[in-house]
Amino acid sequence: MLPIKIIGTGVYAPGAPIANAELMQLTGLNFDHEKLESKLGIYTRHIAHLRGLDETTADFATQAAKAALNDAGISADALNLMIVGTDTPEYITPATAILVQGRLQQKENWCSSFDVAASCASFTIALDNAVRLMATDESLKYALVVGVYNMPAFLRKDDAFGYSIFADGAGAVILARENTGKSTYIGSQMLTDGTQHDYIGIYAGGSRNPITKALLDKNEQGLLSLKPLPGDRNVRLWPIVVKQLLKKYKLNIEEVDHFIFTQINRSVIEKVMESLQVTMDKTTTVMDQYGYTGSGCVPMAFHHAVKQGKIKRGDRVLFMASGAGLAVGSNLFVY
Repeated sequence: MLPIKIIGTGVYAPGAPIANAELMQLTGLNFDHEKLESKLGIYTRHIAHLRGLDETTADFATQAAKAALNDAGISADALNLMIVGTDTPEYITPATAILVQGRLQQKENWCSSFDVAASCASFTIALDNAVRLMATDESLKYALVVGVYNMPAFLRKDDAFGYSIFADGAGAVILARENTGKSTYIGSQMLTDGTQHDYIGIYAGGSRNPITKALLDKNEQGLLSLKPLPGDRNVRLWPIVVKQLLKKYKLNIEEVDHFIFTQINRSVIEKVMESLQVTMDKTTTVMDQYGYTGSGCVPMAFHHAVKQGKIKRGDRVLFMASGAGLAVGSNLFVY
């Protein structure tokens, strides 16, 4: 166990919420909103460019970070480490975390800032990295970890599926050293399957496929779905990872007080909780308010669970996230 404590949380989503009917009006696209609501549980979301807002990934991350700093009651200058978890960065380079550091601290500072890009598992993996760095370097007193998503910026105009699901948002946590021993980071379990790298992703703009006129003419920019994802992937995968994580740290499922899963599909979460033989009151879902916010969704759901009193100090909490690639990250800690 590592003596690191979450002392603040914050969220940010741009503009007024957009309900499903208004989304179809704003985009001129049609989708099955009844299925979207009944199966995935998505009713509203926030999308900056559809509200005419000039805000992107670094803006979302900075606003969530400010909210978390305010909640923690510390200044931005106190931060020694900033990690942004995202697969929709502001730029290919420099890292989004470097921009956030500049906006928050506004000067050269003794602070490490970098991104973690592991699709929708980016936040959980970033959190694990932050905790372990703090545990091995006593000069790192406070850390900021942000999960942020701006996938709508990469959607093609005719992508009805993408617009119905993906949304903008960010969640942030502030970490500090814990001296009382009540709050601890227990550990993590990661899983990767890189043979699935060509299922869904943003394949243009990197070194393999630079943006060219020919590529744009073929409409191959932005998010592409190249192969169908296995329909039962998360229903099969999440329980396996949860059980491996608990086995690793010699805990029983009954000893976990709250579970936070990737917020892409409420019915999947219900099936996973049933498989784990855990009641739904031990999890939190926020896709009804935010749609699917990728690496932002786990810290956003965690923030709401804490503020609603569903997660209390001393509770054991389990984060479970997965995304394209395939990348999976999980965390287990005492809040």
